[in-house]
Formats: sequence, C-alpha cells, structure tokens
Amino acid sequence: MLSTQTDIKNDVIVKLGISTTLAYYTDDILNDWICQAHRWATAYKKFPFTEGRVSTTYVSGTEEWNFEGYKSDSFRILQVGGKRLEKIDFESYQIYREEETAGTDRVFTDRVRTVFINPNIDLAGTLTAWGQYTPNDPDMTGTAANTVFSNGDEEGNEAIVEKVLSFAKIREQKLDDAEYHNKRAKDILENMEGIIDDEQFNYKTKDRGMWKRIDVIGGDYYNDLIKRDQF
Repeated sequence: MLSTQTDIKNDVIVKLGISTTLAYYTDDILNDWICQAHRWATAYKKFPFTEGRVSTTYVSGTEEWNFEGYKSDSFRILQVGGKRLEKIDFESYQIYREEETAGTDRVFTDRVRTVFINPNIDLAGTLTAWGQYTPNDPDMTGTAANTVFSNGDEEGNEAIVEKVLSFAKIREQKLDDAEYHNKRAKDILENMEGIIDDEQFNYKTKDRGMWKRIDVIGGDYYNDLIKRDQF
C-alpha cells in the first residue's frame, strides 16, 4: 500500500530500477518531482478530500474577503451567523450593487480568490465558507508524511507515482514512455472520480423544491393533476 511519501519514493525507485546515489536521480530531484506530482494530482479534479471550511468573525459593512489557500471561484456555500447567503454570478452581483446600493439581499459572489458579500445584509456573528482548498506539499523531510490521498484513497498516490515516472522519462528523453505514464496517472484519477460519483448518486435533497414531474399532455404539475379521492 502506498501511504507515506517514503512509500511513494521507494515505489518510484523500484519501477525506475535506479539508485538515488546516482547524480542523475538524487533525493532532491525525486522529492521535488513528488511535490509537483502531488500538486498536479490534487488539482486534477475537485475531489471531496480537498473540500475545506474556513471561519472568521464577520465584520459588518465589509464587502471584500480574502481566504488564503483556497482555489479560485471555489466557494459554494457561505453563512453568516448560521444563515445561508445565496451565491450569484459576479456580473449579477455588480449590477445589483450598482442598482440597489442600499439593498439588503443576502447574496455573495467570488472573483478569483476574493469573496464579495453584500455589506448591507442584516446578519452578524461568525462567517463560515465552504470551498476547495489547495493542500500543502507532503513533508519530504519526514519518512511517515502522508498525502491527502492517504488513509482511504491511496489510488491517488499511485497516480503520483505514475506522474513522477513521466517526469523521469522526459528527463531520459523517452517521450513515448513519458506520455504512457502521464496517461496512466490521468486514468487513475478519472477512475477515482467515477467511483466517488457512484457513491454520491443516492444523495437526497431536502425541502429544495427543485424537481416536479410535469404532465406534458395536461400541461400541469403531476402532483396537481393526481389528487387523493378525486374520483
């Protein structure tokens, strides 16, 4: 099982059939490649294990908020004082702020890494935002350091190995081999997303009112047409 950074590095060494005592593949080179591959793999998809939450004290009247370490345009849910704000697109937000300068609608948007909250909202307390964060690089100085894939989604560490092998083959100018390992890395991550989607398919929404069956002949909602004891 590939769990720690040492596991990953040892697997790369075995598959390359090399020794890190060689100047061509030093520990520093492999460590750097592992960190690059980790960044690439974690950014490849919006995986659940890179979802994060950030909380701070909401300062009334403040419109712009910056949360370091989170990906651009990734905040999906935002609450102030436990009350949810509606996310709208950036252009609509700008139009709203221009045309309703005193408007108190509980809305927010984001632009790159800046979150914009309507400063006129009637809320106070803790600001909590959920978004996609950028994981730190694995600690290459510690033999037991994990990645975000460790302890549950080790397939991602296999993708990191494959990506490092592609870097090595580029260095060796074996471009066909490099492309093979790069594709292997992508295939592993694509398969991971498919498995996650399969697990999430049965999620239910509650009190959202999103979907209603419509009678295309009668021209009305199915629930309105078929009522108990109507005959």
